[in-house]
Order: sequence, then C-alpha cells, then structure tokens
Amino acid sequence: MDWLTEFPELGRRDLRDFRKGIDEGFKSFTREYGENIENFFDPLLQFLIWLERLLLATPWPLFILIVAGLGWLASRNIKIVIGSAISLFLIGYLGMWEDTMSTVSIIIVCTLLCIGIGLPTGILMSRSKRAQSIITPILDVMQTIPSFVYLIPVVMLLGIGKVPGLIAVVIYALPPMIRLTNLGIRLVDREVLEAADAFGASSWQKLTQVQIPLALPNIFAGVNQTIMMSLAMVVIASMIGVTGLGQPVLKAISNQYLAMGLLNGMAIVALAIIFDRISQSYGKRLQNYRGGHDE
Repeated sequence: MDWLTEFPELGRRDLRDFRKGIDEGFKSFTREYGENIENFFDPLLQFLIWLERLLLATPWPLFILIVAGLGWLASRNIKIVIGSAISLFLIGYLGMWEDTMSTVSIIIVCTLLCIGIGLPTGILMSRSKRAQSIITPILDVMQTIPSFVYLIPVVMLLGIGKVPGLIAVVIYALPPMIRLTNLGIRLVDREVLEAADAFGASSWQKLTQVQIPLALPNIFAGVNQTIMMSLAMVVIASMIGVTGLGQPVLKAISNQYLAMGLLNGMAIVALAIIFDRISQSYGKRLQNYRGGHDE
C-alpha cells in the first residue's frame, strides 16, 4: 500500500479505470448475450408459473390434506400432522393463502434445482480430491458473500422478476446440499465398499446401491438446510420482484405496517417449521432404518 500513499492520484486513477473496465465489459456482455440467457431460463420460468397456478387452483382443504399426508408418511407423528394442518388453516384464515402458495412454489422449484445441481456435484467431490479442492473455495464464497452483492449481476443480466430471484435463492441455498452429499458419501464405511468389491460390483453399482442409500440421512439433512435457507431468502428476493410472503413483509417495513409484517413473518416461520419437521423426521427415520431399528 506504500505506492498508493506516495502516488495517491495515480492509484485512484488506476482504480477508477479498473472499475470502469469491469463495468463496461459486463454491460457489453449483457447487451450481447442477455437475451440468449433469458431464453435459456424461459422453460424454468414457465415451469414456475405453471406450478404456482397449480397450487393456487388447488382447493385449500386438499392442499392441507396432502401436506398432512406427507407429514404422516415422513414422520409417523400425529403431532407434526396436526400442527402442520392447523398452521396452514390459520394462514388461509388470516388471508395469506395466495402469497403462501407463491412462496411454496418458489421453495419447491429452488429445492428441486438444488438437488439436481447439488447431488451430482457432491458425488463428484466425494470421488475426486481435485474436484473437491476446486469446488470448496467456490462454495465458501457462495456462503460468505452478502446476498445483495450477487443480486447486482443477476438483475443486470435478467432484470426484475421471478427468475432472477430464483437464481439468487439457489446461489444462497445450494452449498449445504453439495457439502452434505459429499460428506455423506465419504462417511460410508470402507468395509462395506470392500464387501461390494468382493461381490464384483461396478463403480456405478457401488454408487447407486451402496453409497447413496447409506448417505441418504446426510443428503436429506442437506435438503432440509436448503429449504431453510431458501425460506430465509424470501424477503430479500421480494426486492427484485419475487411474489410471495416476502413482498408484504417488505411493504410493511417501508410503510411501518406492524400487523402485516408480523403476520406474514409468522407465516414464513410456520412454513419453515412445517418443512423442517417433515424433512428432518424423514431423515431420522432413514437413520433409524440404516441402524437396523426402524420404527
């Protein structure tokens, strides 16, 4: 930093030129490829819109029944089933059903994307030390960089809307899925793998029939964390046009509507608890089954 002290004007001019070069380069890239990138993500947008319309068209008693059924299949716990049903009923009774369905559609799509990207990436990391050494710093950056920072290039490329918000949420929620998949596969007992080798299993058979099944508790823990982090991004994503429970919270902050902010905030909390209890309970049941004492 001594040269900046001795030549402050030179240092500031070089820094301005450097920043200007980055800005101009990214603007040129956006003008040239922005439309192609938008077209690439158009199927994702159409799927998100279709899912949101499907959830909104589903009668609320049927949706609550489906969630309760999933809760029972995952946990075999009547308290979780009743708690989920009552929470969703109160959300609808208090007039937040449409925003909740919009949020649920975003969370479902984000979770599917994170599983689709995170599962193979975690498997790659578990099978290659070089891949792990390359991907780990990227995950560190994704987890530590403030979300507002990566919102800037996403919005410049794709503008305001559902897809930019979706991408921002995926960037924020993806690392736990990758890390826990990698961890789960690496924790598989070597003796089990040696036994699979002794039976003549191929690498693909070991992966699909031994490693992934035994790593499922960790993988579902990654899914759980992905869902929680996606819900944590709901309010921030609403700043760039994502509909759902985040927009009323943002409006409440701007206009000091305490009741609106609290109610929609509590609805987000209720969704988080429902998703957390269901996915966590299923992960525990998998763990119990792996330990040989399924309930």
